[in-house]
Amino acid sequence: MSRIEKTFDALKKNGRKALITFVTAGDPDLAATEALVLEMEHMGADLIELGVPYSDPIAEGPVIQAANVRALKNPIHIPDLFALVRRLRKKTNVPLLFLLYYNVVLQFGPKRFFEECRDAGLDGLIIPDLPFEERGELGDLPQHSDVDLITMISPVSEERIGRLVQGASGFLYCVSSLGVTGMRKDFSTDFADFFRKIRRHSSLPAAIGFGISTTDHVRMLKAHADGLIVGSAIVKRVGESRNAAEAVEKVGGFVRELRQAMD
Repeated sequence: MSRIEKTFDALKKNGRKALITFVTAGDPDLAATEALVLEMEHMGADLIELGVPYSDPIAEGPVIQAANVRALKNPIHIPDLFALVRRLRKKTNVPLLFLLYYNVVLQFGPKRFFEECRDAGLDGLIIPDLPFEERGELGDLPQHSDVDLITMISPVSEERIGRLVQGASGFLYCVSSLGVTGMRKDFSTDFADFFRKIRRHSSLPAAIGFGISTTDHVRMLKAHADGLIVGSAIVKRVGESRNAAEAVEKVGGFVRELRQAMD
């Protein structure tokens, strides 16, 4: 059983939901990212996504795009991110995932990339621009590397849901709304209907992402899913901070509030 599976299983047994948080790796620098991960876990995050800086993050809204720009001003390369995961693995057992774009995997070399994921202790990958129909290009690399390749499902997936969940592992990333990431005031999706359709095809844990940015959102959505994903609202606090220490303090306090709303 993977770290992701164990985490969701333990939460379910205790009647709790997963709080999944996101930061862009290297924003403002890698040392700050390491401190942010540890603080988020300390304040109640159950799984943590690390955004891999990329020059054309097509699924991201302006907040995370700006974080990518800030991070890319640093001399950050993929081996540096694997080294970050290795350092974190000496201090924490929290499930860690990369959110990245497929070109990063291709440029690094898929076989080498998945071997590095396994050796560093990374638990999962979210690749927004890798269509389900093209996952076959990776073959059995995810399974052999014990890395969960997270499946994304949107409200318009409809008849494709049954196919999308085939071979899915870790958890299902359920996109709250059409469009890119970012903070929203409200949601137009009928979540009860959305999850009814998903549950017809899969019992895998399902988490809602895109747009969740307040404790009110958490209280409203937590009943529908096994977990909630908060990204832009956290990244915004990093970007507004004067220094890394302030970023850690702001993000830690916010994650604590989210955890309280989850419970």
